[in-house]
Formats: sequence, C-alpha cells, structure tokens
Amino acid sequence: MPEAKVTVVKLVIEGNRFEILVKPDLALDYRLGKRNDLTNVLISDEVYSDANRGSRASSDKLSKYFKTNDLGEVAQQILMNGELNLTTEQRRKMVEEKKKQIIDFISKSFVDPKTHLPHPPLRIQSAMEDVRVSIDPFKKADEQAKFIIDALRKVLPLKSEILKLTVIIPANHSAQGYSALKSIGNFKSDEWLADGSVRVTLEVNAGMKGRIIEKIGSATRGTAQIKEDL
Repeated sequence: MPEAKVTVVKLVIEGNRFEILVKPDLALDYRLGKRNDLTNVLISDEVYSDANRGSRASSDKLSKYFKTNDLGEVAQQILMNGELNLTTEQRRKMVEEKKKQIIDFISKSFVDPKTHLPHPPLRIQSAMEDVRVSIDPFKKADEQAKFIIDALRKVLPLKSEILKLTVIIPANHSAQGYSALKSIGNFKSDEWLADGSVRVTLEVNAGMKGRIIEKIGSATRGTAQIKEDL
C-alpha cells in the first residue's frame, strides 16, 4: 500500500487544536533543518481546528496563541512545535539513524570495566535489542542515551572512564595537530616549547582513546608522542 502524500501536523495549546496539511518528506526536511522555507511544503495556506472536517481555526485564536494572523508564520510555528505524523518509511529511517548515533555515543563514552576497552557496536546493538529500548526519532541521541544506558547495564557492563593524555607534537606538525586536539578533548593545559613543538594535556573518555590516537596520528603523520598519565 503506497505511503500517504499528505499528512497532518497538529499542535494543541490549552486544549485548542491547530492543524496544517503538509507533504510528508518536505515537512520532515524542514523540521530537520534541511530546508529553510515552506515553499511546496504546505498543501494549502489554511490553518484548521480540524483538518478532516475542513474546520478553520478562528483569527481570534491565531492572534491569541501565535501573536500573529500571518498564516505563513503560524504554519511555521505549528510545523516546528507540533506533532508531525511520520510515514512508516520515514520513521524507520529516522529510528535507524538515531540508533546508530546512540550506539556511537555509548561506544565513545563508556568502556567494558574488565578490559577498559569500548564494547563493539554490534554488541551494544544486540544488548539494546535484548532490553527492548524505545527510540524517539526526534530526541537528541545523548539525551536518550542516559536512559538507555540504565537499561543496558542489566545485560552489559558499562563504565564511564576518563583518561588523561599528554601529547607532544613536533614543530613541523604543531598547527595541524593542535587544531585536531582542540576538536576532540577537554584541554587541561598547553605549552608551546622553545623548539616550536607543543605539549598538550587533555582529558578524554576512555572509549575515545583509539579514535583520538588515530586522529592525532593522521594530523601529525605519526610523529606525535602520546602518553597516558596514571
């Protein structure tokens, strides 16, 4: 059965319902910031109190709750803050993408306390399936991870571990290496040495150690010295 080419976005304010009719894919793109205007998103410029019945929202209520009678501005507020009914395919794709983001977040932020290494992504995914976590396609991955981690700990040992690393980058790669470090860790100190090299101390999640070493190695062509401070 083909997916609907029209869907309703509903926003309820103090018991009053406001609805607009939109094209599902374009509406989702707008909601996710992939489009910056409503061109071709709206099926019509009408704002309804009940779209199925064709009942329009009164201008008085639009003024009261949206502080404007401009239907474009009202539609924008409804689309960004209302309930967008996703198609089956849209929801499937968004949930899968959000799941990958959550798994990546957990892998970067937590380790197996026995090995002090991150759990492989497939192991985390399997554990998520075992505890049957629910994923919200619109909520940020790091926000959802907090609750998912609590559930995962029933079947998967997880420990948040912070490492302190000292990195010395030689002069000929100091600029690139320093920029790379700035983007991946919490700086504790940095010192530019007389020979043009730079020594940086930073704190990182233990799960990120392998990726950080790889990124620093790439930026400095393997010339950086990396030491884990105990």
